[in-house]
Amino acid sequence: MRLFAAAIVLAFFSSISMGVQTSLSQGLDLVLPTDNDGLFSGDGAAFYQYVERNYKGVKSTPWEGGQYGFVRDPTDTAGGVVYTRFHEGIDIRPLHRDANGDPLDEVRAIADGRVVHTSLVPGYSNYGKYVVIEHHWDGSNYYSLYGHLSSISVQSGEMVKRGQRIAVMGYTGTGLNRERAHLHLELDLMFSRQFEAWYNTFFRSDPNQHGIYNGMNLAGLDVARLFLALRKNPALTIPEFLNDEETFYKVAVPRARHFDLLKLYPWMLAGGKRREGSSWEVSFSRSGVPLTIAPSERHMTQPELSYVKKSSIEYSHLTRDVVSGHENNAHLTNYGSQLMRLLVWPD
Repeated sequence: MRLFAAAIVLAFFSSISMGVQTSLSQGLDLVLPTDNDGLFSGDGAAFYQYVERNYKGVKSTPWEGGQYGFVRDPTDTAGGVVYTRFHEGIDIRPLHRDANGDPLDEVRAIADGRVVHTSLVPGYSNYGKYVVIEHHWDGSNYYSLYGHLSSISVQSGEMVKRGQRIAVMGYTGTGLNRERAHLHLELDLMFSRQFEAWYNTFFRSDPNQHGIYNGMNLAGLDVARLFLALRKNPALTIPEFLNDEETFYKVAVPRARHFDLLKLYPWMLAGGKRREGSSWEVSFSRSGVPLTIAPSERHMTQPELSYVKKSSIEYSHLTRDVVSGHENNAHLTNYGSQLMRLLVWPD
C-alpha cells in the first residue's frame, strides 16, 4: 500500500515537473492584442494609427508613422530626407467606438505571463495609463507593454493567459485626442535591474514612478515584424529573430561586478562561452536593441564607442542621440555615455 501511494506521489510530481518543463519550452505563440488583424492582410492603413505631420508647411496624416522604427519627424540632410524620431512600438488603431467616438476595443495579453507593472496615473508617463507583462521564454524574460489605455482590469502580480483581457483602449498620454485613440504595443528587453539607482543618480529632479519598468530601461524590438515572422516559422525564438538585425554600433564597457544584461540574456554572449577580458563589447542595432556581447581586451574606465557603421549623416539622427558626429568623428553623446553606464551600474 505504501509503495502504491509512493508511486502515485512520484507520478504526481513527475507530471508537475513535465508541465513546468513544457511551459518553459513553449514557443512564443503570440496573439494580436486587439481585434484589429490588418497586419496579417497587409492593410497598413487599417492597422496602424496615423500621425499628424506638418513637413515644410504640408500637412498630412501618414499611417506609416504608426509603425515601429525611425518613422517620425522628417529632416533634410546632405544624404536626403531622414526620419529622426524613433517609435519604440506599434500604434494599433481601434475597430470599435461608442456614440461619442471613444474606443471600445478590448486589449488582451499577447502571451502568457505575469503582470509586473500597472501605471494608473496618465500624467506619470507619455504612455498614459499602461501595463507591463513579463514573459519567460527559453530562460530569459521579455516584457510586453500596452500604452494609452482608458482603463486597466489587472493588477501587479497577477498571472494572465494569452488572449486574456487586461484593459480597454484609450487615448491617455501626451499629445493624443479621441480621434487618434490607439493601443501602443511594445515587446522589450530590459537593460538592467539596477535601473533605479542609476536613474536617481542622473535624473533625480524627475521622480521615477515606474521602477525598473520605466521606458528608459526597456529596449523595444520590431514586434510587428516578429508577428509576421512567426506566421512563417512558429518555432522561431527571439535570439533567432534578432540574428537578422544589423549591428549599427558597438560600445565597450568596463568589466564590472554588475553586468546585468549578460545575466538577463546569456544567449547574447558571442560564441556561447565566457572568457576573461579587460572589458565587454556590446553590439547594438540602430534602434538601440542589444544584440551580442563579446569579451574585449580594451582597457577603459568609462564606456567608449568602438565601432559605428559609416555614414555621412549626423549620427545623432540615426541612433536616437546615443552616438553623435560624422563618419570618422563619431563618439558617444552625454546621454549615450550615461545610458551605457547603466549596463555596468554601479561601476
